[in-house]
Amino acid sequence: MPEIVFVQMPQSSSILSPNNISTMRKRKTTDSPHSSTDLTEGKEKLRLKQEVGLISGVSLIAGTMIGSGIFMSPEEVLYRMGSPASSLLIWAACGLLAMFGALSYAELGTIIKESGGEYIYILRIFGSFPAFLFAYTSVILVRPAGLAAVCLSFAEYAVAPFYPGCSSPQVVIKCTAAACILLLTIINCLNVRLATSIMNILTAAKLLALLVIVVGGLVLLAKGQTQSFQNAFQNTTAGIGAVGVAFYQGLWSYDGWNNLNYVTEELKKPEVTLPRAVMLAIPLVTCLYLLVNVSYLAAMTPTELLSSGAVAVTWGDKVLGNWAWVISLSVALSTFGSSNGTFFSGGRVCYIAAREGHMASCVPLGPFSFFGPSSPRHLAFLLSGVKDIAPLLVHRRESLMYMSCQVGGDDWVGGYWFHSFCY
Repeated sequence: MPEIVFVQMPQSSSILSPNNISTMRKRKTTDSPHSSTDLTEGKEKLRLKQEVGLISGVSLIAGTMIGSGIFMSPEEVLYRMGSPASSLLIWAACGLLAMFGALSYAELGTIIKESGGEYIYILRIFGSFPAFLFAYTSVILVRPAGLAAVCLSFAEYAVAPFYPGCSSPQVVIKCTAAACILLLTIINCLNVRLATSIMNILTAAKLLALLVIVVGGLVLLAKGQTQSFQNAFQNTTAGIGAVGVAFYQGLWSYDGWNNLNYVTEELKKPEVTLPRAVMLAIPLVTCLYLLVNVSYLAAMTPTELLSSGAVAVTWGDKVLGNWAWVISLSVALSTFGSSNGTFFSGGRVCYIAAREGHMASCVPLGPFSFFGPSSPRHLAFLLSGVKDIAPLLVHRRESLMYMSCQVGGDDWVGGYWFHSFCY
């Protein structure tokens, strides 16, 4: 910081002469180690490269949304709603709400073309203090809890084949989840293109797995297995509390629709790519979710579905037989890909908050370059990876999920609230 000295100036009109003003400007430029031009150039250097295109944008949204929810939540949604038809309506309504929220965010993203998602929007519109509170709440509690919940789901499916006929030890599950977070940290530190390439591959794999479930369900329906859809609205629950919890479970499966707004600076032509990616990804995911739920109900009766600990695995045992292991592998890959998308976007919040001065300035502005020119991004990801392991101390995945939802608020609720106050 340049030293600031207050000097009492003589009351003379000559002090404001053009020659003196010119001399003062030259002296300021010469003496100051960080001129305004240098600071502007330095800030421009901190902007991330535009390496995310339309395909990667769609993969980021769809790949993050399709995680553990569609393989675990259908049982809870059906239990809360009481009937197959009402549960399908909940899934469709959640998709519609996610689409409305994403379109609101797309409008904000095309106006404020900066990374950081809600943080940068609050900062530019409401000021520094609300943005500061949001950044620390999101970075310390909300996102780590959500990421830990998804990684625990990955660990449960990844270690299950090694413990046939019994439940997996909690220590093994938590260690596997921690290893998953560390692996994601390394991947995202190495290269942005590597992270997006892995995300694209895993998104294609999980879409293929969902298509297998959809095709299997259509074949069962063609064979006449429609028992679950007879009197489909019977025993429907009308309680507000039950419907609210069902929405929580459904919206958890749609979580991630706003992730592309966290990497706006890295989009190629964000004013075009952001809306197109939203309008392609979310309807695709919504249709797949509805068809997958129909396939579950075609293979199982509501009673069988409610008694299933893992709906997708039970579906695989009934329909695929000896190939049921494909579903377990698909769930593991799906949750890993969703964790990668969450980590990819979550690290940007640390980076942007530090760049704006709301976190330790050594993260984006440190004078020592341990990792080369990209050390600010690397340090932000390392910080993000270390803090994301802490929530694994919570015992249950459901506790982490509700912690993420209740503290941070559902994204679509926040999207509508925020959009209404911006205009």
